[in-house]
Amino acid sequence: QLLVGNMPYMYSNNGISPSEYYQNYVETYLGRDVAMQNQIHDMAAFERLLHLLASRIGQLVNESALASDAGITTKVLKGWLSILESSNIIYQLKPWYPSRTSQIVKTPTLYFCDTGLCAYLSMWLTRDTLMNGAASGHYFENYVVIELLKSFSYSADKANLTYYRDSNAKEIDVIVEENGLVHPLEIKKSANPDRREIKKYEILDKTTLERGSGGIVCMCEEVIPIDQKNCFIPCNLI
Repeated sequence: QLLVGNMPYMYSNNGISPSEYYQNYVETYLGRDVAMQNQIHDMAAFERLLHLLASRIGQLVNESALASDAGITTKVLKGWLSILESSNIIYQLKPWYPSRTSQIVKTPTLYFCDTGLCAYLSMWLTRDTLMNGAASGHYFENYVVIELLKSFSYSADKANLTYYRDSNAKEIDVIVEENGLVHPLEIKKSANPDRREIKKYEILDKTTLERGSGGIVCMCEEVIPIDQKNCFIPCNLI
C-alpha cells in the first residue's frame, strides 16, 4: 500500500502500473492544473522541488536548504509549499510547544499526503526496494501520520496533531491533543520495537496538560500492553 498509495483510481483499474499512473498524475494534475492555476511558470524548478520534497519525508522542513537546492528564493519556496499543502500534496506537521521556550524546535515536519506519489518521485518503484530501502522507516511513519490525520478528520471527535522535539534531540513522533489530554505516539517499522521508547513521554508531565494514554504504533499483530497508559498499537487499527 505504501508503494501503490491511496488514489481510488488505482484500486478500480488494476491494469495500470503505479509508475505509469503517477507519471500521468504529475504531468496533468501537478504540471498543468496546479501549476497553471497558481501561475507557476518555472516548471523545471517546480518539478525539482517536488523531487527534493519526496526525498525528505519525515524530516524537518529546512526552507533555506530547500530553496537553494531547488534554485529558487525562500519567498517563492514558501508560496509553493503553501500551494502544495492546500492542494493536498504535502502535509506539514506542526511542532507542539505549550510554553514559550527556546529549547523547543519550532520547524514543521514534512510528509506527503500520498505515499505512492512520494515513492514515484523518489524512484522507489518496486515493493522490495521500498521495503528494504534506507527510507522505509520514513515511509511507514508518513503512512501512519496521514492515516491518523484522515481518521480524525472523519471523526466527530476532533483532535490536534503535532510533534515534539527539543534542542537535546528528544523527540515524540506524534502528539494527539484531545479534550484537554495529550496522547503521545512513537512510530516504528518493527513488529517488536523497544518498549523503552515510552520513557521519553515523561517530558510531557512537566507541562500543565494531563498526559493520557499513548503507545508505539508498529507492525505488531495485536494490541499489547506496555504499562497502565501505553500499548503497542498495530498500524492496521488506525
